[in-house]
Amino acid sequence: MSSQILSKPLPYIALILAHLIWGANFVVAKITLQEFPPMSLAFLRFALASLLLAPFFLAESKKIKIDKKDLPKLLAIGILIITLNITFFFEGIKRTTAINASMLTLSIPMLSVLFGWWFLKEKVFLVNLLGIAIGLLGALVIVGVPQLFTGGISSQIMTGNILIVLASLSWVIGAIVSKKILKNYSFLVITAIAFLVGTVTFFIPAGIEYFQNPNWISEVTILGILGLTFMVLLSSISAYFLFEWGLSKTSVTMADLFQYIEPFV
Repeated sequence: MSSQILSKPLPYIALILAHLIWGANFVVAKITLQEFPPMSLAFLRFALASLLLAPFFLAESKKIKIDKKDLPKLLAIGILIITLNITFFFEGIKRTTAINASMLTLSIPMLSVLFGWWFLKEKVFLVNLLGIAIGLLGALVIVGVPQLFTGGISSQIMTGNILIVLASLSWVIGAIVSKKILKNYSFLVITAIAFLVGTVTFFIPAGIEYFQNPNWISEVTILGILGLTFMVLLSSISAYFLFEWGLSKTSVTMADLFQYIEPFV
């Protein structure tokens, strides 16, 4: 495993950079969600990202014809890694702490090893098995299973923690589907379609939030705009690009192994 990293370091550098950005995103999202309704923030994030990617996607789509039989898989990737992942994440981080959320996403490498081995027949190393055991124990403690029996954790934090775990699960399943279809399409095509799916699926919930409280727009400060800018340019376009490109050159297990970086950012 170490020889692969040393011989071809660029994909691993891309994955490290992606996870560093997402590590910072826990705090950024927590702050930005104080000014934006969750579904409105998600819609604006991926709508703006889709607009910025549109020229590159249109140029790329002229070179590659999308097969109709692959459309369900491409749509599924968008629903899993954008719609469900972001919905669970935003709703979860509103209820729990940024530290809890970043620590709970360490379940992603654990799930990636299991799913990668089961569905993609990827190799499992001893360090992966050790990581699964430690990750499972840590996740149970952070989720609050011990405190649940002693009454030492609030139902809100418990709900938030569970939603973060569900966000991790949807991400891993989406990465599995993405890895399979990366053989046929470029990471640009997959990322652009995923963003478009996210934009469409978040449109109606965002509209409902607006009709419920149309005044939230006037209450957004420069801090909220900076948070949205970070999410669009870095945690969306840059990080997803880096991750999908790194995933195309490695395995799901390796791509998500660098998730352990995020809590330290």
